[in-house]
Amino acid sequence: MTDLELAHSVTPRPILDIGRELGIDPDELIPYGRHKAKVSLGLLDRLKDRPMGRYVLVTAINPTPLGEGKTTTSIGLAMGLTKLGHRTAVTLRQPSLGPVFGIKGGGTGGGHAQVIPMEDINLHLTGDAHAVAASHNLLSAFLDNHLFQGNALSLDPSSIVWPRALGVSDRALRQVRLGDETGNRVSQFVITEASEVMASLALALNQQDLRDRLGRMLVGFTKSGRPVTAQELGCAGSMAVLLRDAILPNLVQTLEGTPAFVHTGPFGNIAHGNCSVLSDAIALRCADFVVTEAGFGSDLGAEKFFNIKCRTSGFKPAAVVVVATLRALKLHGGGGLAKVGSPLPVGLTGPNHDALSKGFANLEQHIANAKAHGVPVVVAVNAFKDDSRAELDWVRDRSMEAGAIDAAVSTHWSDGGKGAEQLAAAVVKACEQPSRFTHLYELSWPIRTKIETIATKMYGAGSVTFEPEAERQMERAEALGFGRLPVCMAKTPLSLSHDPALKGRPTGFTVPIKELRILAGAGFVTAVCSGIQLMPGLPKRPAGERIGLDPVNGQIVGLS
Repeated sequence: MTDLELAHSVTPRPILDIGRELGIDPDELIPYGRHKAKVSLGLLDRLKDRPMGRYVLVTAINPTPLGEGKTTTSIGLAMGLTKLGHRTAVTLRQPSLGPVFGIKGGGTGGGHAQVIPMEDINLHLTGDAHAVAASHNLLSAFLDNHLFQGNALSLDPSSIVWPRALGVSDRALRQVRLGDETGNRVSQFVITEASEVMASLALALNQQDLRDRLGRMLVGFTKSGRPVTAQELGCAGSMAVLLRDAILPNLVQTLEGTPAFVHTGPFGNIAHGNCSVLSDAIALRCADFVVTEAGFGSDLGAEKFFNIKCRTSGFKPAAVVVVATLRALKLHGGGGLAKVGSPLPVGLTGPNHDALSKGFANLEQHIANAKAHGVPVVVAVNAFKDDSRAELDWVRDRSMEAGAIDAAVSTHWSDGGKGAEQLAAAVVKACEQPSRFTHLYELSWPIRTKIETIATKMYGAGSVTFEPEAERQMERAEALGFGRLPVCMAKTPLSLSHDPALKGRPTGFTVPIKELRILAGAGFVTAVCSGIQLMPGLPKRPAGERIGLDPVNGQIVGLS
């Protein structure tokens, strides 16, 4: 059965029942049909004195282009914890339409480890992403209208940094020339999940905090170098209005009826890569265990989870799960290359202990990255049907030698929650260990030092270089008082380094920074590595080619 067929084979529980299981009253839910709902933020006031559950982060090693099942593991782990008798919720990002119709496909899990309704979550859900794009582009329109109407703020058109946003991948929009009304200035589009509005929505603590973040967003600079904000353009209030409902977390469920929150979707390689603080806040007051996922590997989403998201929320993780697969480890050990749309080489799918042992170094770095933040680590070896049991056991044993509290082989894709019970038990054990959570760097450090710390400690780099423009942008950020912000690194997810071709655990390389962006509303600065685009492109054979509607029953087909 396809993922979509499996999703349709299950009769979802009414969303009000899912809410009741978490202690959410019916009048605190805003149903969108029978199987999804938004949650009122007033719930947080009612539950403010309730003890918080255990906070478990799921991250991964550097993946193949096919992905290693980090989302399926998050969902499977939540269902496994439920099977062990623990009240559990999983919190996830909403999938982006870019990957859905591009390379990766949907982001709702797969096999017997999915969140449903699968089509709704992968497409529009409750319309949050569209609200983000509308809010973002409203500011773009206000900005250009200000220039057209006389430019009372004396904005320098050549210094404008605010782009436009679009929800699908379109490489043709990476650079655009605007019309005569704006002086034919050059601008760009970013994908919605790279928008500062999306990042801010994910980090907002309440409606007022979101409104304040929107007001602080920089659009450009005057000819004298003074920053100009959305608040000065008179746009922040309208932007907040467009996001009035989008700030409310979305409640859905897994195939087995475990509660799931799916809310916001900043990309892990070009934004902070984590679901909303508010969905985690609600889940932690309602469940004994909350499983959340950070985008890509520990070098990207997890590092930002620790140093950006946890700084904002004040929440402390009790354990970290690092997902690995035999095929990805073998890829990092030189066993062959993986390409979307092509069969995997035998060197990745068959027995290959030499490549496996060499590639294990990649996993060692990711274990070390989590331990550097003082959090107990569990390794989840996500097993595929033809994986060698001896190789799976070898990875499990080596993981504990490398510093993991425990490691477990998980078969959640084929077996659902039952296949993740061993992993769930390992996570419970890890959560009983003392967590000495700490951040990687101090906010008082210079921006350069923060970037160098991330690159050397998380990636294994020997040094960092800055292009002249990045140097100027960094100096300006410090001079304007933004030096105390955390850093969001934008780099490839396919390697610990900035170069997707460097596999395994490279050392001594130099990370090149081409650009530094001030995201004052989101509350961080973004350091963009050379080669990174904020607007992805479609592949030669986009996933959207196989998606359509059944002419007989009107059901969606081809979505995965």
